[in-house]
Amino acid sequence: MCLAAFRRGPALRGLFFLLVAAVARAAEAPPADYVLQPQDVLRVQVFQEEDINRLGEVSVSQEHTIVLPLIKTVSVKGRTARQAEDLIRELYSKDYLVNPQVQVIVLKYAERSVNVMGAVINPGRVPFTGEGRLTLLEAIGNAGGPNRLANMKKVTLTRKRPSGETTSQEINAEELRTRGGQDIPLEKGDTIFVAERII
Repeated sequence: MCLAAFRRGPALRGLFFLLVAAVARAAEAPPADYVLQPQDVLRVQVFQEEDINRLGEVSVSQEHTIVLPLIKTVSVKGRTARQAEDLIRELYSKDYLVNPQVQVIVLKYAERSVNVMGAVINPGRVPFTGEGRLTLLEAIGNAGGPNRLANMKKVTLTRKRPSGETTSQEINAEELRTRGGQDIPLEKGDTIFVAERII
């Protein structure tokens, strides 16, 4: 009886899809504030639209765009996966579909890393986590942690801005670590230099 009702009832199927989507989103969704990046691989699904879903995976281009059936090129620059869902839903609603149910899943994150140099055990490149996040203390920890000569009160973070300008700031990472200060989120290409203590 229930199975027959499910097969016949579009409303029930829609409810089922939303439930499955919510479970998948909880398991696979990136952090709510993760902004989509070039080379991220996405799956865009629209409920009951097999021609669209047949596309499978789409990659975010260097111009921060994806290409989808009917609506063609969509800019996701500066948008999270949830914001991309809203935009795609709006574009399909405008001319093609009635109240489309859209889900955007990040299948693979773009490779991003920072450089950790100076007085750490394993200086070099440190990749971001799968969710696309990395903080200053995490990066130092992932580089093996400070060595015995490290001066964690003098850690320099160097960052290249989109404008091409390079900025540097000195950070007391010892204070962050011991006093529970707010850790500093990193961006792709940042360089962290841990100074040595003067003996």
